[in-house]
Parts: sequence; structure tokens; C-alpha cells
Amino acid sequence: MSGSDRGQSAVVGVALLLGITVVSLGVLTASIGAVIDGNAAHADATRVAAEMDDSLRPIETTGAHRGHLSFSDGTLGPATRELRVLNESGVIAQVPVDALVFETEDKRVAFLAGAIVQGTRGNANLYRPPPLTASENGGVLVVGAPKLNGSARSIGASGGARVTVETTVSHNRMALGNGTYRVAIETATPGAWERYFTEQNATVSRTDFDGDGTESVVAEFPGRRTAYLIVHDMRLEVDNG
Repeated sequence: MSGSDRGQSAVVGVALLLGITVVSLGVLTASIGAVIDGNAAHADATRVAAEMDDSLRPIETTGAHRGHLSFSDGTLGPATRELRVLNESGVIAQVPVDALVFETEDKRVAFLAGAIVQGTRGNANLYRPPPLTASENGGVLVVGAPKLNGSARSIGASGGARVTVETTVSHNRMALGNGTYRVAIETATPGAWERYFTEQNATVSRTDFDGDGTESVVAEFPGRRTAYLIVHDMRLEVDNG
């Protein structure tokens, strides 16, 4: 091989090494970016869950209450949801509880019927349980039904948002009488609710009551019991500022 050929081979070799290095750096940069985005999304979801827990307290609060939700990227908005109470004859109470949902990347946090659910379908857990009290084998069933009943609107942010959350809470208790009862909650994360209801000694199933594609988790509580429904009307207002 001539000196010229060896020189050309060296140049080609250096060029290949530089190309491989550039590609490797690009892959590394993309990986680091994905990790940073994932960590930011996790931090947002964790912070929103904690701030929802502080800001939305329909059981403990009567009258006006204000809080804030902060996140760097994502969307916050309402979702239509129903809570139903059923006895032997069918649905005897239906409450339009609705949900307040935060989503970013593959993270999700939802306030629904007093509970806070963190995670997406198939991988969600209750950050805070719903306001439900059931004796083990008959006796009493108390179903709390916090409903948003407000002017929540979708808010998106890229680069940071601080959302004001205001509620004006009132309470209405209704006696449902003695019987056998089921409670159904419409949800996009049924697994978390099924685990909770099973822990409350209920038998669970799923039903799409209104045919809208969102199933309800139906919890059947054992034994005859005296039931009460307490509607916590929140009159929620959400404002970006």
C-alpha cells in the first residue's frame, strides 16, 4: 500500500470515528433529555397530588376555601363522571360528581368523588381514599359524594403555571333506608378503585351505565344495612392566576 493510500485510509477512519461519536452523542443527548423530561413529569404529578390534597378538602371544609396547583408542563381540566348508589331495585341516587384531571407526559392525577388517584389506567393508586364508611358485614354504609359543580375549565401550560382553586362547600345528608347496597363510581382508572373496594370487603364488577365508553366500578357490600348519602357540593372555580 502506498503512502497516499495509507493517508486516505487514515482520513476515512477518522471520519468514521467522528461520525460514530456524533451519533453516540446524539443518542446520549436524547436519552438524557428523556430522563430529564420524565423526572420533571414525575415531579409535576407528585406536586399536583399533594396540592390537590391540600386544596380540595370537601369533607372537612364548610364555606369558602382557596388553594393552588403548580406545574411546569401539562393540562388541567374537568371530566364528566357519575357516582351512583343502588339497592335491590336499581339506581336510587345519581350524583354528577365529575373529576378534575391533571395530565403530563405519561403521568396523571385525578380528584374524583373525594379521592385522589395518581397514575394511568392499569398503573394507578389511590393517593387519598374516598369518603366512604362501611361496616364489615351489614350495619351501616355512609357514602360521601363530593361534586365539583363549578366552572372548571381546561388549562394548559408549557414553562410553568400556578392555578388558583376556590371552593365554597355545603353539605346535604340523605337517609336511604335499610337494604342491600351497591356503590358505582365512573372512572378511567378502575383498577385502583377495585382494589380499594375489595379492601372494604365489597365484591366488585364493572358496568358502563350510560354507554359513553367509561366504565363504572360497582362495589356490592355484604349484608343488609342502613345507608346514608352525603353530597358535598363544592362549587369549584379554577383560574389560571
